[in-house]
Amino acid sequence: MKQRIYIDTSVFGGYFDEEFAKHTISLFDRLKSNEFTLLFSTVTQDELENAPEKIKDFVKGIKTNSTEFIDTTDEAVELATEYVAEKVVGQTSFADCLHIALATINRADFLVSWNFKHIVNVQRIRGYNSINIKNGYKQLEIRSPREFEKYEAD
Repeated sequence: MKQRIYIDTSVFGGYFDEEFAKHTISLFDRLKSNEFTLLFSTVTQDELENAPEKIKDFVKGIKTNSTEFIDTTDEAVELATEYVAEKVVGQTSFADCLHIALATINRADFLVSWNFKHIVNVQRIRGYNSINIKNGYKQLEIRSPREFEKYEAD
């Protein structure tokens, strides 16, 4: 069974960022080859509405046979609210919490992000996962696209 990965908005922008492009392009190449199932949420879709046109066009052009669309639910809002209430992050990072909650509830194998301040951060990951476990969910693997680089045998 293919692994299911939830990609937050930062990864789409990373495709066009000199610092992040190499690893982001590699990840999207793997998605286009249907190596993973892409989880795409309404939160990501809403955030992309304010993105530059080149990012919107890129997202529209992504062709994958393996995409699951995820709606925001009351359960996700409650879990995201708990992340904030437990001070994993502040209220201004609520959208980031929704990404984490949606990936958790929908049993993503990985959440992929370039957001090192609020998401791909050891202390934050421990906080999110302690709340996930307390609420009966499994731990969420949170990684950057760099960790999905495929290396050929030397």
